[in-house]
Amino acid sequence: MDIAADAMFIADADGRILLANPAAERLFGHTQDEFAALTVEDLIPRRLRALHGDKRADYAVHSIPRTMGDGIDIVGLRQDGNEFAADVSLSPLEEGRVLATICDITRRKQTELALAAAREFAESIAATIREALVVLDADERAVFANQSFYRAFQLTEEETLGQVFFELNERQWDIPVLRQLLAEVLPIKRRVEAFELQHVFPGIGSRTVLIGACLIDGKSDRPGLTLLTFLNITERKRLEAEQVRMIHDLKSANEELKNFAYVVSHDLKAPLRAIGSLADWIAADQQDRLDGEGREHLRLLIQRVRRMDALIDGVLRYSRIGRIHEKAVAVDLNELLYEVIDSLAPSAHIAVTVAPGLPVIRAEKTAIQQVLQNLIANAIRYLDKPQGRIEIDCVDRDNNWLFSVADNGPGIEARHFDRIFQLFQTLNSRDRVESTGVGLAIVKKIAEQCDGQVWIESILGQGSTFFFTLPKQFPK
Repeated sequence: MDIAADAMFIADADGRILLANPAAERLFGHTQDEFAALTVEDLIPRRLRALHGDKRADYAVHSIPRTMGDGIDIVGLRQDGNEFAADVSLSPLEEGRVLATICDITRRKQTELALAAAREFAESIAATIREALVVLDADERAVFANQSFYRAFQLTEEETLGQVFFELNERQWDIPVLRQLLAEVLPIKRRVEAFELQHVFPGIGSRTVLIGACLIDGKSDRPGLTLLTFLNITERKRLEAEQVRMIHDLKSANEELKNFAYVVSHDLKAPLRAIGSLADWIAADQQDRLDGEGREHLRLLIQRVRRMDALIDGVLRYSRIGRIHEKAVAVDLNELLYEVIDSLAPSAHIAVTVAPGLPVIRAEKTAIQQVLQNLIANAIRYLDKPQGRIEIDCVDRDNNWLFSVADNGPGIEARHFDRIFQLFQTLNSRDRVESTGVGLAIVKKIAEQCDGQVWIESILGQGSTFFFTLPKQFPK
């Protein structure tokens, strides 16, 4: 006992300590004289003493060499009040005496707890990963799989764990490329990045999966475990194919739109110009032969020809947005607005004011000119006050330029706010206010093509303000 590394003591049938070795003195912190005044129950926490007394009495009846505890945790109590985890072995001696060997297993318990926590942590991570995971041992038997694996391939734990991987579910995994991966590629590379595989799995049909593999805790001279990962990309592949098809259809539609624009600009405008010229000639040369009704019909004919011509021009401009791009350049808004207002030539009763000191922005000049021209022309066209007023401004708003064109015209009801930006939509009869219904649609399309927005604020009878934004960093 004196030379033993583990703590040992001898107790009688009543639990009194008769002898303790030096290792016991070091473990519990008691001297030999102190041990002589103690019982076995004094060496365990108070909360466990009653239970220990019953166990000790039971051992006195069934005295055989054994490990103490029967699956419960054994706790020792040091002289300073600190507790420690212990393993205790009991050996019966003569006259009811017992030899107890005590080993401090605190570090082992801490390691076990740490390992259990790490295992629980790893399993919780595996449970939340969307990839299907399965771990194989050196005999290619499944030793672990996460819930994603069971769900994806409609397998249970009983059908998976302990089974040869290539024989799972009617040998659904007996795939030559996988056998080659495990037998030839993985031992050399130790890690294989995801590769694509299409396979028909029993019960679930054809699936396209990304497969990855790596060796874990394996060495060249000792096979370890193999981790396989599977990600179902069947839907992704379907969407990619759909995207390719849609891009092809879009290219075809764009090509048809180009052809349509060519037909409109050449084949439609030519006869339209001829009709206009003929109507102008009749109006000039046959004026005296026409009565009042005839002259009115001729006027309406000329008006509709011009409207049709303007409508065709508007459709062509609308179709070019997004297909034809200019190089973004520095645009001085002060100069550009002067040019736009001068070209529109508003009536004398309409005062157009531009905020001073407007910035120089980076944009496609023609596009920004179209937007401003359409908004200002719209305001001029619908002004209904004896003294019309149009105010134009541009302010800095974080990463955007915020433009505004305000007027004191008739205003627009809120229920029409979305409608007015749609192609060919007008709120007034075209015989009363000449309009193609294309201008605001062009404004909206240009703003959105530039990653901007357009909207309106209006009070019926008082006027409207059109806003649109353009990013300072012009999109490529």
